[in-house]
Amino acid sequence: MSGQTLFDKLWASHAIRTEDDGTSLLWVDRHLLTEGSHHAFGKLAERGLELAEPSLTFAVADHYVPTRTQLKAQWNADSRRMIDTLERNAARHGLRHFGPADPRQGIAHVIGPEQGLTLPGLLIVCGDSHTSTHGAFGTLGLGIGATEVAHVMATQTIRVVRPKTLRIRFDGMLGPGVGAKDMALAWIAQIGADGARGHAIEYAGDAVTALSMEGRMTLCNLSIEGGARLGMVAPDAITIAYVEGRTYAPAGPHWDAAVREWTELRSDEDADFDAELVLQAGDIAPFVTWGTSPDDALPITACLPDPATLPADKAEKVREALDYMGLEAGRPLAGTPVDQVFIGSCANGRIEDLRLAARVLESRKACVPGLVSPGSSLVKAQAEAEGLDRVFREAGLEWAGSGCSMCVGMNGDIVAPGKRCAATSNRNFRGRQGPGARTHLMSPAMAAAAAVTGELTDARQLLEDRL
Repeated sequence: MSGQTLFDKLWASHAIRTEDDGTSLLWVDRHLLTEGSHHAFGKLAERGLELAEPSLTFAVADHYVPTRTQLKAQWNADSRRMIDTLERNAARHGLRHFGPADPRQGIAHVIGPEQGLTLPGLLIVCGDSHTSTHGAFGTLGLGIGATEVAHVMATQTIRVVRPKTLRIRFDGMLGPGVGAKDMALAWIAQIGADGARGHAIEYAGDAVTALSMEGRMTLCNLSIEGGARLGMVAPDAITIAYVEGRTYAPAGPHWDAAVREWTELRSDEDADFDAELVLQAGDIAPFVTWGTSPDDALPITACLPDPATLPADKAEKVREALDYMGLEAGRPLAGTPVDQVFIGSCANGRIEDLRLAARVLESRKACVPGLVSPGSSLVKAQAEAEGLDRVFREAGLEWAGSGCSMCVGMNGDIVAPGKRCAATSNRNFRGRQGPGARTHLMSPAMAAAAAVTGELTDARQLLEDRL
């Protein structure tokens, strides 16, 4: 018999029962709740139920948190209602709550790893699709729906159909100025937004093992945009060094025992995957999306697609996307004017992301407005201690508080209709950043370069002698 994949091992260690149709009942190690959990709390109240495991459940205010003011009187009605409701529910059930007043507040998928709640080998769920981010630590990170949130609250378990396995290997090393965001957009562009549907991805290869934990989190975060159920990277010395000393991480003899277990969490050499995709890391250039789906992505050196050269079924989709985005077929992607910039989100709001953007912006001026929102209050404090906030402000960008912010626009940070935004977020669907907004996804370096030039620009030109 062939060996087991990392996914096989994690699934088996959490499966309580498996049905004939392949559906498994899994034990949940961590449940992260955001403002949208009020529906699930309501279902529990209707049935007179309590949370099964309050100590494994953590409430995080992120989607609706205003990033431009801490004064509650200035928040919009939706933000006040959603944040207050989460606070009341957390208090009612005795949950640890990372609310706006907490110095550790931030985006759930940033503060989970930051606090040591995310540990190798765990199964983590949240009512947010980008829970796949946590897979960077060798975990099962599953985004779940509102009904499933209530089920986890009541039972600390979840029913899931077992996905197939897909290994995406990046052979060789990335070139200067190319990072995890470019890797993610490259594979999604190659196989499509549904290309990994029904699969659990394991990322492997030299370029992956060379990534920092921040980079691995970005890569796993974007797994969902390619249709995958989750993404993961096997834990290694880089993982262990990141986790050590975190608030909720094991300590003392428990730490030594945990490390011994974590070092065994890897795919066996003879493990079989249901599918495999291999990319040459050295061939990847900085990527930018041009349309209204994450797979509408191209290297910055490319030209926009021309519907006239495509089959009829693809031509119409491209034509509609170009029309919505206000772009001309066949034109170079570089040089496309932008109206504003957003740097932040659970994809690219960590300290490494801010450092890279600041490296591009230092001693330069932005010619378009922009918002920089750190992924957590601790990231914000660290950035300020390093003087990164000064770099952003002197360049002319707005330095804001932590939260999901303009990535999803639920807190009032939106892009005006018809305006074009160079964004480090993870989705570019129609209206994602506001009704009629036009979003181009890219790395922090690319977004910073767009701020400086006012157009989509190859950041490598601005990073010469700065890497």
